[in-house]
Amino acid sequence: MKVGIIGSTHAGVFAAKSIKGEHPDYDVTVFEKNDTVSFLSCGIALWVGNNVNDPQNMFYESPESLVQQGIDMKMRHEVTVADLATKTLTYKNVISGEETTEQFDKLVVATGSAAVIPDLPGLDSDKVYYAKNWDDANRLKEIANDVKRVVVIGAGYIGAEIAEQFALSNKEVVLVDGADRVLANNFTAEFTDRIEAKYQEHGVRLELDQFITGFEDTDNGIIVKTTKGEYEADIAVLGIGFRPNTTLFEGQVDMLKNGAIITDKYMESSVPGVFAAGDASTIFYNPTQANDYIPLATNAVRQGLLVGKNIDGKNVAYMGTQSTSAVELFETAMAATGLNPVTAAKRGIEVEQTVIEENYRAEFMLTNEKVLVGLTWDKQSRKVLGAAFMSRHDITQAANVVSLAIQAGMTVDELAFADFFFQPNFDQPVNYIGAVAMAAAAN
Repeated sequence: MKVGIIGSTHAGVFAAKSIKGEHPDYDVTVFEKNDTVSFLSCGIALWVGNNVNDPQNMFYESPESLVQQGIDMKMRHEVTVADLATKTLTYKNVISGEETTEQFDKLVVATGSAAVIPDLPGLDSDKVYYAKNWDDANRLKEIANDVKRVVVIGAGYIGAEIAEQFALSNKEVVLVDGADRVLANNFTAEFTDRIEAKYQEHGVRLELDQFITGFEDTDNGIIVKTTKGEYEADIAVLGIGFRPNTTLFEGQVDMLKNGAIITDKYMESSVPGVFAAGDASTIFYNPTQANDYIPLATNAVRQGLLVGKNIDGKNVAYMGTQSTSAVELFETAMAATGLNPVTAAKRGIEVEQTVIEENYRAEFMLTNEKVLVGLTWDKQSRKVLGAAFMSRHDITQAANVVSLAIQAGMTVDELAFADFFFQPNFDQPVNYIGAVAMAAAAN
Protein backbone atom coordinates (compact mmCIF):
# COMPACT_ATOMS: atom_id res chain seq x y z
CA MET A 1 0.00 0.00 0.00
CA LYS A 2 1.34 3.38 -1.04
CA VAL A 3 0.13 6.35 1.04
CA GLY A 4 0.84 10.02 0.40
CA ILE A 5 0.42 12.56 3.20
CA ILE A 6 0.27 16.26 2.41
CA GLY A 7 1.53 18.32 5.36
CA SER A 8 3.40 17.55 8.56
CA THR A 9 2.18 19.60 11.46
CA HIS A 10 0.22 17.69 14.10
CA ALA A 11 -2.27 15.77 11.95
CA GLY A 12 0.30 14.82 9.30
CA VAL A 13 2.93 13.69 11.79
CA PHE A 14 0.54 11.58 13.84
CA ALA A 15 -1.09 10.13 10.74
CA ALA A 16 2.30 9.08 9.36
CA LYS A 17 3.44 7.56 12.65
CA SER A 18 0.09 5.83 13.18
CA ILE A 19 -0.06 4.38 9.67
CA LYS A 20 3.49 3.09 9.91
CA GLY A 21 2.88 1.71 13.39
CA GLU A 22 -0.25 -0.15 12.28
CA HIS A 23 1.22 -1.25 8.93
CA PRO A 24 5.05 -1.41 8.93
CA ASP A 25 4.98 -2.71 5.35
CA TYR A 26 3.14 0.33 3.96
CA ASP A 27 5.06 2.83 1.85
CA VAL A 28 4.33 6.18 3.56
CA THR A 29 5.51 9.46 2.02
CA VAL A 30 5.06 12.88 3.65
CA PHE A 31 5.25 16.10 1.61
CA GLU A 32 6.23 19.24 3.53
CA LYS A 33 7.10 22.57 1.89
CA ASN A 34 8.97 23.82 4.99
CA ASP A 35 12.07 22.39 6.64
CA THR A 36 10.52 21.58 10.04
CA VAL A 37 7.75 19.32 11.32
CA SER A 38 5.49 19.28 14.40
CA PHE A 39 5.96 22.93 15.45
CA LEU A 40 3.99 23.79 18.60
CA SER A 41 2.79 27.20 17.45
CA CYS A 42 0.80 27.65 20.66
CA GLY A 43 4.15 28.44 22.30
CA ILE A 44 5.00 31.46 20.11
CA ALA A 45 3.81 34.04 22.64
CA LEU A 46 5.68 32.28 25.45
CA TRP A 47 8.87 32.27 23.40
CA VAL A 48 8.48 35.94 22.56
CA GLY A 49 8.14 36.59 26.30
CA ASN A 50 11.29 34.56 27.13
CA ASN A 51 9.37 31.74 28.79
CA VAL A 52 10.74 28.85 26.73
CA ASN A 53 13.79 26.90 27.96
CA ASP A 54 14.91 25.85 24.46
CA PRO A 55 13.13 26.65 21.17
CA GLN A 56 14.04 23.21 19.84
CA ASN A 57 11.73 21.77 22.49
CA MET A 58 8.86 23.44 20.61
CA PHE A 59 9.15 20.52 18.17
CA TYR A 60 8.24 17.02 19.37
CA GLU A 61 9.41 15.31 16.19
CA SER A 62 12.09 15.85 13.57
CA PRO A 63 12.38 14.84 9.91
CA GLU A 64 15.35 12.66 10.84
CA SER A 65 13.40 10.80 13.51
CA LEU A 66 10.49 10.18 11.16
CA VAL A 67 12.87 8.80 8.52
CA GLN A 68 14.28 6.44 11.14
CA GLN A 69 10.71 5.23 11.69
CA GLY A 70 10.56 4.21 8.03
CA ILE A 71 8.68 7.24 6.70
CA ASP A 72 9.84 8.88 3.45
CA MET A 73 10.07 12.60 4.25
CA LYS A 74 9.95 14.91 1.24
CA MET A 75 11.01 18.07 3.04
CA ARG A 76 10.97 21.37 1.13
CA HIS A 77 8.62 19.78 -1.40
CA GLU A 78 5.34 21.54 -2.13
CA VAL A 79 2.36 19.75 -3.64
CA THR A 80 1.17 22.00 -6.47
CA VAL A 81 -1.51 19.81 -8.06
CA ALA A 82 -3.65 17.16 -6.40
CA ASP A 83 -6.04 14.96 -8.36
CA LEU A 84 -7.99 13.29 -5.57
CA ALA A 85 -10.00 11.01 -7.86
CA THR A 86 -6.89 9.33 -9.25
CA LYS A 87 -4.77 9.89 -6.09
CA THR A 88 -2.15 11.67 -8.22
CA LEU A 89 0.10 14.40 -6.83
CA THR A 90 2.43 16.78 -8.60
CA TYR A 91 5.03 18.20 -6.25
CA LYS A 92 7.87 20.67 -6.62
CA ASN A 93 11.25 20.80 -4.94
CA VAL A 94 11.11 24.39 -3.68
CA ILE A 95 14.92 24.68 -3.81
CA SER A 96 15.65 23.26 -7.27
CA GLY A 97 12.25 23.88 -8.85
CA GLU A 98 12.13 20.31 -10.16
CA GLU A 99 8.60 18.89 -10.49
CA THR A 100 7.54 15.27 -10.13
CA THR A 101 4.18 13.53 -10.60
CA GLU A 102 3.37 10.41 -8.60
CA GLN A 103 0.31 8.24 -8.00
CA PHE A 104 -0.71 6.73 -4.66
CA ASP A 105 -3.19 4.17 -3.42
CA LYS A 106 -4.46 6.48 -0.70
CA LEU A 107 -4.01 10.12 0.27
CA VAL A 108 -4.15 12.00 3.56
CA VAL A 109 -4.85 15.73 3.51
CA ALA A 110 -3.16 17.31 6.51
CA THR A 111 -2.45 20.75 5.09
CA GLY A 112 -3.56 22.50 8.27
CA SER A 113 -4.79 26.05 8.41
CA ALA A 114 -3.60 29.39 7.10
CA ALA A 115 -3.77 32.72 8.85
CA VAL A 116 -6.72 34.88 7.90
CA ILE A 117 -5.13 37.80 6.05
CA PRO A 118 -7.59 40.47 4.90
CA ASP A 119 -6.99 42.42 1.70
CA LEU A 120 -6.10 45.79 3.22
CA PRO A 121 -3.92 48.67 2.06
CA GLY A 122 -0.45 48.64 3.58
CA LEU A 123 -0.61 45.03 4.72
CA ASP A 124 2.60 44.25 2.80
CA SER A 125 4.58 46.45 5.21
CA ASP A 126 7.63 44.80 6.76
CA LYS A 127 6.39 46.15 10.08
CA VAL A 128 3.39 43.80 10.04
CA TYR A 129 4.08 40.49 11.78
CA TYR A 130 2.20 37.20 12.06
CA ALA A 131 2.09 34.38 14.62
CA LYS A 132 1.35 31.16 12.77
CA ASN A 133 4.45 29.15 11.89
CA TRP A 134 8.14 28.75 12.76
CA ASP A 135 9.24 31.46 10.34
CA ASP A 136 6.71 33.86 11.88
CA ALA A 137 7.96 32.96 15.35
CA ASN A 138 11.59 33.61 14.43
CA ARG A 139 10.79 36.92 12.80
CA LEU A 140 8.79 38.10 15.81
CA LYS A 141 11.37 36.88 18.31
CA GLU A 142 14.18 38.77 16.56
CA ILE A 143 12.60 42.16 17.27
CA ALA A 144 10.73 41.39 20.50
CA ASN A 145 13.33 42.87 22.83
CA ASP A 146 13.88 46.02 20.79
CA VAL A 147 10.38 47.29 20.07
CA LYS A 148 8.67 49.61 22.54
CA ARG A 149 5.19 50.01 21.04
CA VAL A 150 3.04 47.19 19.68
CA VAL A 151 -0.44 47.00 18.20
CA VAL A 152 -1.87 43.48 18.42
CA ILE A 153 -4.82 42.83 16.11
CA GLY A 154 -7.09 40.04 17.26
CA ALA A 155 -8.15 39.27 20.84
CA GLY A 156 -8.59 35.52 20.54
CA TYR A 157 -6.18 33.17 22.31
CA ILE A 158 -3.14 34.00 20.18
CA GLY A 159 -3.57 37.76 20.15
CA ALA A 160 -4.47 37.79 23.85
CA GLU A 161 -1.32 35.87 24.75
CA ILE A 162 0.96 38.00 22.57
CA ALA A 163 -0.49 41.21 24.00
CA GLU A 164 0.00 39.86 27.52
CA GLN A 165 3.63 38.89 26.92
CA PHE A 166 4.52 42.26 25.42
CA ALA A 167 2.77 44.01 28.32
CA LEU A 168 4.75 41.95 30.83
CA SER A 169 7.89 43.06 28.99
CA ASN A 170 6.93 46.69 29.65
CA LYS A 171 5.94 47.51 26.08
CA GLU A 172 3.18 49.95 25.19
CA VAL A 173 0.45 47.65 23.91
CA VAL A 174 -2.79 48.34 22.07
CA LEU A 175 -5.08 45.33 21.62
CA VAL A 176 -7.62 45.73 18.81
CA ASP A 177 -10.55 43.45 17.98
CA GLY A 178 -13.80 43.57 16.05
CA ALA A 179 -15.73 42.02 18.93
CA ASP A 180 -16.75 44.08 21.93
CA ARG A 181 -14.88 41.84 24.37
CA VAL A 182 -11.52 40.10 24.70
CA LEU A 183 -11.78 36.32 24.12
CA ALA A 184 -15.38 36.86 23.02
CA ASN A 185 -15.55 33.48 21.25
CA ASN A 186 -14.30 31.55 24.25
CA PHE A 187 -15.92 33.04 27.36
CA THR A 188 -18.97 35.04 28.39
CA ALA A 189 -18.84 38.54 29.84
CA GLU A 190 -18.69 37.31 33.45
CA PHE A 191 -15.23 36.00 32.64
CA THR A 192 -13.96 38.47 30.05
CA ASP A 193 -14.81 41.52 32.18
CA ARG A 194 -12.31 40.29 34.75
CA ILE A 195 -9.51 39.53 32.32
CA GLU A 196 -10.03 42.89 30.60
CA ALA A 197 -9.45 44.54 33.98
CA LYS A 198 -6.15 42.64 34.20
CA TYR A 199 -5.08 44.00 30.81
CA GLN A 200 -5.89 47.53 31.87
CA GLU A 201 -4.03 47.09 35.18
CA HIS A 202 -0.96 46.22 33.12
CA GLY A 203 -1.29 49.25 30.86
CA VAL A 204 -2.80 47.55 27.82
CA ARG A 205 -5.08 49.82 25.85
CA LEU A 206 -8.16 47.88 24.73
CA GLU A 207 -9.64 49.14 21.47
CA LEU A 208 -12.60 46.85 20.83
CA ASP A 209 -15.67 46.78 18.59
CA GLN A 210 -13.75 48.09 15.59
CA PHE A 211 -12.24 46.70 12.41
CA ILE A 212 -8.91 47.26 10.68
CA THR A 213 -9.12 49.35 7.52
CA GLY A 214 -5.43 49.65 6.61
CA PHE A 215 -1.81 50.26 7.55
CA GLU A 216 0.55 53.12 6.85
CA ASP A 217 4.31 53.12 7.33
CA THR A 218 5.94 56.07 9.08
CA ASP A 219 9.56 57.03 9.64
CA ASN A 220 9.35 55.61 13.16
CA GLY A 221 6.95 52.72 12.77
CA ILE A 222 3.49 51.95 11.48
CA ILE A 223 -0.01 53.39 11.84
CA VAL A 224 -2.85 50.88 12.22
CA LYS A 225 -6.10 52.38 10.94
CA THR A 226 -9.50 51.14 12.12
CA THR A 227 -13.15 52.08 11.80
CA LYS A 228 -12.80 54.07 15.04
CA GLY A 229 -9.30 55.49 15.09
CA GLU A 230 -5.58 55.25 14.33
CA TYR A 231 -2.87 53.68 16.50
CA GLU A 232 0.83 54.21 15.95
CA ALA A 233 3.43 51.67 17.03
CA ASP A 234 6.79 50.20 16.10
CA ILE A 235 5.14 47.03 14.78
CA ALA A 236 1.72 45.46 14.31
CA VAL A 237 1.01 41.79 14.99
CA LEU A 238 -1.89 40.27 13.07
CA GLY A 239 -3.69 37.35 14.69
CA ILE A 240 -7.34 37.46 13.68
CA GLY A 241 -7.89 33.76 13.12
CA PHE A 242 -7.36 30.82 10.80
CA ARG A 243 -9.01 29.23 7.79
CA PRO A 244 -8.61 25.73 6.32
CA ASN A 245 -5.65 25.55 3.95
CA THR A 246 -7.53 23.56 1.32
CA THR A 247 -7.72 25.66 -1.85
CA LEU A 248 -5.77 22.91 -3.66
CA PHE A 249 -8.74 20.57 -3.27
CA GLU A 250 -11.66 22.87 -4.07
CA GLY A 251 -14.35 21.29 -6.23
CA GLN A 252 -13.01 17.78 -5.68
CA VAL A 253 -14.34 16.89 -2.24
CA ASP A 254 -17.22 17.85 0.04
CA MET A 255 -16.40 20.88 2.20
CA LEU A 256 -18.00 23.35 4.55
CA LYS A 257 -18.44 26.87 3.15
CA ASN A 258 -15.12 27.91 4.72
CA GLY A 259 -13.23 25.12 2.95
CA ALA A 260 -12.97 22.57 5.77
CA ILE A 261 -13.05 19.06 4.32
CA ILE A 262 -15.97 17.02 5.62
CA THR A 263 -15.10 13.51 6.78
CA ASP A 264 -17.05 10.58 8.14
CA LYS A 265 -16.36 9.20 11.61
CA TYR A 266 -13.44 7.20 10.20
CA MET A 267 -11.71 10.33 8.85
CA GLU A 268 -12.46 9.45 5.21
CA SER A 269 -13.66 12.23 2.91
CA SER A 270 -16.37 12.02 0.26
CA VAL A 271 -13.70 10.69 -2.12
CA PRO A 272 -12.98 7.04 -1.26
CA GLY A 273 -9.39 6.51 -0.21
CA VAL A 274 -8.83 10.18 0.60
CA PHE A 275 -8.62 11.02 4.30
CA ALA A 276 -8.42 14.40 6.02
CA ALA A 277 -7.38 15.41 9.50
CA GLY A 278 -6.52 18.43 11.60
CA ASP A 279 -7.13 22.06 10.74
CA ALA A 280 -7.87 21.18 7.11
CA SER A 281 -10.94 19.18 8.13
CA THR A 282 -14.14 19.37 10.10
CA ILE A 283 -14.58 18.02 13.59
CA PHE A 284 -17.68 16.31 14.93
CA TYR A 285 -18.77 18.60 17.74
CA ASN A 286 -20.49 16.60 20.45
CA PRO A 287 -22.34 19.51 22.09
CA THR A 288 -24.27 20.12 18.84
CA GLN A 289 -23.99 16.64 17.29
CA ALA A 290 -22.92 18.25 14.01
CA ASN A 291 -19.83 18.89 11.91
CA ASP A 292 -18.04 22.11 12.79
CA TYR A 293 -14.71 23.86 12.28
CA ILE A 294 -12.69 24.38 15.45
CA PRO A 295 -8.93 24.27 14.76
CA LEU A 296 -7.07 22.89 17.78
CA ALA A 297 -3.91 20.79 18.05
CA THR A 298 -5.71 18.30 20.27
CA ASN A 299 -8.27 17.62 17.55
CA ALA A 300 -5.51 17.24 14.95
CA VAL A 301 -3.55 14.72 17.03
CA ARG A 302 -6.55 12.46 17.64
CA GLN A 303 -7.70 12.66 14.04
CA GLY A 304 -4.21 11.86 12.78
CA LEU A 305 -4.07 8.79 14.99
CA LEU A 306 -7.47 7.68 13.70
CA VAL A 307 -6.26 7.91 10.09
CA GLY A 308 -3.72 5.23 10.91
CA LYS A 309 -6.37 3.06 12.56
CA ASN A 310 -8.69 3.35 9.54
CA ILE A 311 -6.36 3.51 6.56
CA ASP A 312 -7.20 -0.12 5.69
CA GLY A 313 -10.90 -0.05 6.62
CA LYS A 314 -13.50 1.38 8.97
CA ASN A 315 -12.06 0.08 12.24
CA VAL A 316 -12.15 2.77 14.94
CA ALA A 317 -14.78 5.50 14.96
CA TYR A 318 -14.10 9.10 15.91
CA MET A 319 -15.69 9.86 19.29
CA GLY A 320 -16.06 13.54 18.47
CA THR A 321 -14.74 16.47 20.41
CA GLN A 322 -15.77 19.07 22.94
CA SER A 323 -12.89 21.32 21.78
CA THR A 324 -11.59 21.88 25.27
CA SER A 325 -9.01 24.66 25.63
CA ALA A 326 -7.23 26.78 28.20
CA VAL A 327 -5.06 29.87 28.53
CA GLU A 328 -3.13 31.62 31.28
CA LEU A 329 -3.12 35.42 31.29
CA PHE A 330 -1.58 37.58 34.01
CA GLU A 331 -1.30 34.56 36.35
CA THR A 332 -4.99 33.80 35.85
CA ALA A 333 -6.02 30.40 34.51
CA MET A 334 -9.00 30.25 32.15
CA ALA A 335 -10.37 27.01 30.69
CA ALA A 336 -13.43 26.16 28.65
CA THR A 337 -15.10 23.17 27.04
CA GLY A 338 -18.09 22.87 24.76
CA LEU A 339 -20.63 25.65 24.34
CA ASN A 340 -21.41 28.83 26.23
CA PRO A 341 -24.51 31.00 25.70
CA VAL A 342 -22.75 33.17 23.10
CA THR A 343 -21.35 30.33 20.98
CA ALA A 344 -24.62 28.43 21.34
CA ALA A 345 -26.63 31.41 20.09
CA LYS A 346 -24.37 31.65 17.01
CA ARG A 347 -25.37 28.07 16.23
CA GLY A 348 -29.07 28.72 16.84
CA ILE A 349 -29.18 26.76 20.10
CA GLU A 350 -30.96 27.98 23.22
CA VAL A 351 -29.15 27.10 26.45
CA GLU A 352 -29.01 27.96 30.13
CA GLN A 353 -25.89 29.04 32.02
CA THR A 354 -25.44 28.65 35.76
CA VAL A 355 -22.61 30.69 37.31
CA ILE A 356 -21.19 30.38 40.81
CA GLU A 357 -18.09 31.71 42.56
CA GLU A 358 -16.51 30.18 45.63
CA ASN A 359 -13.15 29.33 47.16
CA TYR A 360 -11.60 26.39 45.40
CA ARG A 361 -10.63 24.60 48.61
CA ALA A 362 -11.69 24.25 52.27
CA GLU A 363 -12.53 27.52 54.02
CA PHE A 364 -10.19 26.85 56.95
CA MET A 365 -7.04 26.79 54.81
CA LEU A 366 -4.63 29.66 55.50
CA THR A 367 -4.59 30.63 51.82
CA ASN A 368 -7.24 30.25 49.18
CA GLU A 369 -8.33 31.52 45.77
CA LYS A 370 -11.74 32.21 44.31
CA VAL A 371 -12.85 30.13 41.33
CA LEU A 372 -15.47 31.41 38.92
CA VAL A 373 -17.46 28.60 37.29
CA GLY A 374 -20.03 28.67 34.50
CA LEU A 375 -21.97 25.58 33.44
CA THR A 376 -23.91 25.56 30.16
CA TRP A 377 -26.79 23.14 29.74
CA ASP A 378 -29.95 22.41 27.79
CA LYS A 379 -33.10 23.09 29.79
CA GLN A 380 -35.17 20.56 27.82
CA SER A 381 -32.86 17.54 27.92
CA ARG A 382 -30.88 18.87 30.93
CA LYS A 383 -27.71 17.65 29.21
CA VAL A 384 -24.41 19.34 30.01
CA LEU A 385 -23.20 21.25 26.94
CA GLY A 386 -20.25 23.29 28.18
CA ALA A 387 -18.36 24.88 31.05
CA ALA A 388 -15.86 27.61 31.84
CA PHE A 389 -13.49 28.07 34.77
CA MET A 390 -11.37 31.01 35.94
CA SER A 391 -9.04 31.37 38.92
CA ARG A 392 -5.55 32.33 40.01
CA HIS A 393 -5.35 28.70 41.10
CA ASP A 394 -4.81 26.16 38.32
CA ILE A 395 -8.30 24.83 37.78
CA THR A 396 -7.83 23.98 34.09
CA GLN A 397 -8.18 20.20 34.48
CA ALA A 398 -11.78 20.79 35.57
CA ALA A 399 -12.55 21.56 31.93
CA ASN A 400 -11.37 18.05 31.03
CA VAL A 401 -13.76 16.61 33.61
CA VAL A 402 -16.75 18.41 32.10
CA SER A 403 -15.51 17.48 28.62
CA LEU A 404 -15.91 13.83 29.58
CA ALA A 405 -19.36 14.58 31.00
CA ILE A 406 -20.44 16.10 27.68
CA GLN A 407 -18.99 13.19 25.71
CA ALA A 408 -20.85 10.74 27.95
CA GLY A 409 -24.13 12.65 27.51
CA MET A 410 -24.50 13.39 31.22
CA THR A 411 -27.24 15.64 32.56
CA VAL A 412 -26.70 18.34 35.17
CA ASP A 413 -28.54 16.06 37.63
CA GLU A 414 -26.06 13.25 37.01
CA LEU A 415 -23.04 15.55 37.17
CA ALA A 416 -24.34 16.94 40.48
CA PHE A 417 -23.98 13.50 42.05
CA ALA A 418 -20.74 12.44 40.35
CA ASP A 419 -18.09 11.07 42.71
CA PHE A 420 -15.39 13.72 43.34
CA PHE A 421 -12.95 13.35 46.23
CA PHE A 422 -12.60 15.82 49.09
CA GLN A 423 -9.27 16.72 50.63
CA PRO A 424 -8.90 20.21 52.17
CA ASN A 425 -5.61 20.93 50.42
CA PHE A 426 -7.30 20.58 47.07
CA ASP A 427 -11.04 21.26 47.17
CA GLN A 428 -14.25 21.75 49.14
CA PRO A 429 -16.44 18.99 50.61
CA VAL A 430 -18.51 19.59 47.48
CA ASN A 431 -16.11 20.13 44.59
CA TYR A 432 -16.85 23.29 42.56
CA ILE A 433 -17.79 21.16 39.54
CA GLY A 434 -20.38 19.37 41.62
CA ALA A 435 -21.46 22.64 43.23
CA VAL A 436 -22.24 24.37 39.95
CA ALA A 437 -24.03 21.23 38.69
CA MET A 438 -26.13 21.18 41.89
CA ALA A 439 -27.02 24.83 41.37
CA ALA A 440 -28.09 24.05 37.81
CA ALA A 441 -30.03 20.95 38.89
CA ALA A 442 -32.00 23.06 41.36
CA ASN A 443 -33.54 24.99 38.45
